[in-house]
Amino acid sequence: MSESKSCIFRLFRYRRCLRDLKELGYVKVFSDNLGEASGVTAAQVRKDFSLFGITGNKKGGYIIDALIDKLNYILGKDEVQKVILVGTGNLGSALLRYKGFNKEDIQISAAFDADPAKQMKSGAIQIYPVKDILDYVKINRIRVAILAVPSVVAQESAEMLIAAGVRGILNFAPVTLKVPEKVIVNNINLAIELENVIYHVSVREKNHR
Repeated sequence: MSESKSCIFRLFRYRRCLRDLKELGYVKVFSDNLGEASGVTAAQVRKDFSLFGITGNKKGGYIIDALIDKLNYILGKDEVQKVILVGTGNLGSALLRYKGFNKEDIQISAAFDADPAKQMKSGAIQIYPVKDILDYVKINRIRVAILAVPSVVAQESAEMLIAAGVRGILNFAPVTLKVPEKVIVNNINLAIELENVIYHVSVREKNHR
């Protein structure tokens, strides 16, 4: 992960921690408190903030509401971000039920599936036929999609999304997508992530025998 990408990742983490602190009734926060809650040093917090011109008071710290507003502006989170989901199998259905998106001002506005039996309403989210992706994306100006389809149709689905105007894909399919440079793809392979954890646990156990 590049340093700039790491910094943005940390900003999102700071924002999440600040919202939690606000819910607990806190009005101000210091860099050491925010660093501890975020798993980084106070110096790292100050360094990240300084890159975007965010300053605090050494004695008074940061006003949480003002800091959240600044991070929302930097991260483009000053309004609800609408995304779509393609694929409503086991994983896709779980993502539709996930409540954490709302807390982060992300809304799955619609889902799409090739199986007519799945084309219905899931809670408040309508599941449409895949052929409707082009019109839906253009009419609703969707820029980001979640891809949770089988690997055999992942590339085809990605190309359909890109042709419709999508510029960012969170890909859960276990395949490397070929996309133009203008399109951002983040790959989430749950099996590989779990294997990575298992490997490091095994190495640590061997080293401590």
